[in-house]
Amino acid sequence: MEAPEKRLQRLIKEYEKLVNRDNPPLEPVNGIYQRYRYPVLTAAHVPLHWRYDMDPATNPFMMERIGFNSTFNAGAIKLNGKYLLAVRVEGVDRKSFFAIAESPNGTDRFRFHDEPVDLPETENPDVNVYDMRLTRHEDGWIYGIFCTERKDPGAPPGDMSSAVAAAGIARTRDLKTWERLPDLRSEYQQRNVVLHPEFVNGQYVLYTRPQEGFIEAGNGGGIGWALVKDITHAEIGEEVIINPRRYHTVNEMKNGEGPPPLKTPHGWLHLAHGVRACAAGLRYVLYLYLTDLQRPERTLAEPAGYFMAPEGEERVGDVSNVLFSNGWIADERGTVYIYYGSSDTRMHVAVSSMEKLTDYCLNTPPDGFRSAASVQNVKKLIAKNRKYLSGK
Repeated sequence: MEAPEKRLQRLIKEYEKLVNRDNPPLEPVNGIYQRYRYPVLTAAHVPLHWRYDMDPATNPFMMERIGFNSTFNAGAIKLNGKYLLAVRVEGVDRKSFFAIAESPNGTDRFRFHDEPVDLPETENPDVNVYDMRLTRHEDGWIYGIFCTERKDPGAPPGDMSSAVAAAGIARTRDLKTWERLPDLRSEYQQRNVVLHPEFVNGQYVLYTRPQEGFIEAGNGGGIGWALVKDITHAEIGEEVIINPRRYHTVNEMKNGEGPPPLKTPHGWLHLAHGVRACAAGLRYVLYLYLTDLQRPERTLAEPAGYFMAPEGEERVGDVSNVLFSNGWIADERGTVYIYYGSSDTRMHVAVSSMEKLTDYCLNTPPDGFRSAASVQNVKKLIAKNRKYLSGK
């Protein structure tokens, strides 16, 4: 049997090799973005001192005492020259919490901070928290908007799965100390709520996703928009759908805002997820749209279909066939780092630029919502390209 001290040294060596591994870019396929060879975070990246009792006297077999299942769906921000992710870490006990992982370059060498986020609870404690969006707001705070889940108090006896979702709100200056604010008050259950980075008409703006149940959107029409006077006691009054669900599209069942939108010279750039049903279950993909700088609730452009979909190993995991993003970073050079979770299991990065992403939005045909319209889009492009194909 391997001595506990020797096993611990081997675990440390393997861990450091993983964390310090180079992550080479893959060849770009469509010219819009570039994927990378390895996930940037997996369950194996969770620090050893969170998992193992390192005292041989109390752990003579050097067993893992606290197990972790996955690391995914991270908010993102660049702070003090570092690329930081507010990662959803899920234990084998099925509870999620947040932890900050840091990289010097945004594509590899992510390392968790020494301890996870100690998020304060409200008077009605959360059963589970997940999928935090980070917004650096013009009021000077960094806000974390996340989903808080509790058991449905109206569930019949014996029902152990019915839940109620709400938007939890916390804020920080440094991603170390957090102030918990009251949960968002809304007529509907709310998941995928995102805070706009600027005031509009002197008020805070929330992108919402009203839904009648914990899983099903019901009559919820898509991505909503709501003005809030006081973020410390946030309550939704009027809620307007600005990006609707549509039949036979990538977002016919559900859609939700991803990270906070990025400000570009051409408008606010939005990344969202769309959900449709297929024979294999629900399929989650990512798509982009652009809204007006002065009136962010007004859509300027939205390319047809998805921007990114799960590929290869990304399609396999706890909840298969899923891409989900709630974090991206645009650096001072205009490079955009898109952080996305695959199949509720691991975190990846794709890299593009503000220029490419706005060009994609403005010059890619929109959805015509009919097969015949899709054919016409293809024919227009063929006609335009004939002179290049003929060599003239």
